[in-house]
Parts: sequence; structure tokens; C-alpha cells
Amino acid sequence: MVAQAPTSSLIDRLPEVRGELTANAPLAPLTWFRVGGNAEVLFRPADADDLAVFLRGTPDDVPVTVVGVGSNLLVREGGVPGVVIRLGREFMNIEVQEDCVRAGTAALDVAVSRAAQEAGLAGLEFYRGIPGSIGGALRMNAGAYGRETKDVLVAAVAIDRKGERHVLTLADMDYSYRHSGAPEGLIFVEALFQATPGDKAEIQTRMNEITASREATQPIRTRTGGSTFKNPDGKKSWQLIDAAGCRGLVRGGAQVSELHCNFLINTGNASAADIEDLGEEVRARVKKTSGVTLEWEIRRIGIREGEA
Repeated sequence: MVAQAPTSSLIDRLPEVRGELTANAPLAPLTWFRVGGNAEVLFRPADADDLAVFLRGTPDDVPVTVVGVGSNLLVREGGVPGVVIRLGREFMNIEVQEDCVRAGTAALDVAVSRAAQEAGLAGLEFYRGIPGSIGGALRMNAGAYGRETKDVLVAAVAIDRKGERHVLTLADMDYSYRHSGAPEGLIFVEALFQATPGDKAEIQTRMNEITASREATQPIRTRTGGSTFKNPDGKKSWQLIDAAGCRGLVRGGAQVSELHCNFLINTGNASAADIEDLGEEVRARVKKTSGVTLEWEIRRIGIREGEA
């Protein structure tokens, strides 16, 4: 169904679906930074079959962008051309199967760790420290506190632009640090993780330690996008940023966190340009002082305001 009167001619070119199509949909409310422009069209599929039908019927020249819970995402003010897909409640299922956990890709990482703990399964505690969804974890090999997605993934299910279903093994994901070599056109809908039997109390203790560490060292109660830059080989981004004199640096309404300087913060009135420009200034200063070129970990999508 169409959620509002179509103000974008793109909707007229899209297939009929059971989910929701919304023209000129604001994306800022869907991101943790709370900034950015609109999606030309936002699609919330009813289920995996609905997603497959949509992808199969969408013209090849229409860009398709997938977003999760927006925890590690910056949307530029000029908006996102084409269709933005956001998987909803129908993709949040979590099921424990013996010593494995099966999860939809809209499920929160913390919810997966909680489900494993309640079932007495260890190995997924690190997801308690990642403020995102499973889809993002699959795409970027998300990790924290000594473990990564590649350490626990058994297989992932995805749908391609032709609406075909694929099952990818761990080897197919071609993982490296904060990167997957899986084809960009695939949209992940489900994942299977391997865990090991453990003591519920011990698992909970480890999760509590992770929670306490995050609260003590990261600005988790601010409008932030999580870790901004990937750690270069053998180095810590925050140390390079600190050494470059960037702790507390301000650009417009954006600021480098005083608590953890690999986090950028929207202090209340930042624009997407403020945040991105501050990040680029940090990169320039780090390059000048250390010779290291920091690589963005935050995903940036859309076009800058005023650009074609």
C-alpha cells in the first residue's frame, strides 16, 4: 500500500507491494544523529517474499539503499535518490536452535546476545556492546570486545536485485576487518550464529561488564553515530585523534566527544554537513600529525545539500 499521496513520480515506476511505500520520507528520525534529508521513496517490506517481489519488479536503473537502525549512519541533507529499504518488525525474529541462534537482520545485536544468554549459550556476548542490527553486523563484520561477526557466523540468507534467494556461508562473506566482500547488491534477511553451551550467570556477568565499560568510556547517551573511524593496522584511531589535538573539536553543532574522541556528537543543532566536515577535519589533522589516513567507519549516504 502507499502510505501517502505519491509526490514522487518514482513511485509510479515501482511494483505493487504488500508493505509500505512512502514518497519523500524523512530519514533523520531513523538515525541516531537525527540529521539528514529525505528518501525519494522509503519501502518497508511486509516480509521476505514481499521484498523479493519488489526487487524483482524494480527497474534496474533505480538505486536501492538499505538502512538498519541508523546507529552508524549519516544521511546527507540533499537526501537519498531512489529507494531506501528499511526492514521492520517482520525481520526481527530470534530463534534458538540447540547451540545456534537464528535471527532476522532487523533484530538488534543486543537482543541476540540477550536471547543467547537466556538460553545458556555463550559466545555472542560481544553483541551486547554493538548498538546496531544484525544486518549491519553482517555487512561490516561488526565486532567489539575481542570478537567479530566472522567468529560466530555460520550462514546468512540474502535476496539479490532479481529477487533471488541466496544462502552464503562464512567463506562466501569474505570477511576482513570491518568489511565484507559479499556483493553489494545483496540484501540480508537472516543469519545463523554458532554458540557454545555455558553458564547463564557467567554469561550475564560478562554482558554486564561490557555494558559498564561502554557506559564509562563512550558517549552512549548523546546523539552520536558510534565509532567514527576504523582502527588502522596496529593503531587505535582515538589515540591518533587525541594526539592530533582533536578532542573536543567543534564544527557548527558537531563536536568530537570529550569522553571518547573516536565519536562525533550532534550537540543539538548540527547539520549532516557539520558532522561530515568535522570528520574530514579530524582526518586531515591526523594525516598531518601522524601520516595515517583514517578510514570512515560511519556509513555516509545521500547527496550534500545544493549538489546535483
